[in-house]
Amino acid sequence: MTTAPQLRNRYLQDSVNTASPAKLLVMLYDKMILDLVQGEEALRSGDREVANYKLNHAQEIVLELRTTLNVDAWDGAPRLANLYGFILTELIGANIAQSPERVAGCRELLEPLRDAWREAASATAAG
Repeated sequence: MTTAPQLRNRYLQDSVNTASPAKLLVMLYDKMILDLVQGEEALRSGDREVANYKLNHAQEIVLELRTTLNVDAWDGAPRLANLYGFILTELIGANIAQSPERVAGCRELLEPLRDAWREAASATAAG
């Protein structure tokens, strides 16, 4: 018998496997921002273990975004790579200093990028 969590995991895996590259990028940004929100909340409530887990996962996503970025693809790519480097440094510092404000600052920088990628993915899917 298949359980509800197994069905959910299968659905999520199928969603990832069938998503376009643009949609995958948006999915990564969505998860990273969710990790930042949850990490910030955990820091504010003093839950160091959850904060560490969420912030480390967000860092892994930033590293993935940075390493898969082709800096020769467009003239803004090197600046985006630099932003990813800054975000990574800030998240490491926020985790060490237990600073929800630094996490919030990273989230505020990344949300407009996520929204722009989402808009671009929608335009690509529609066109």
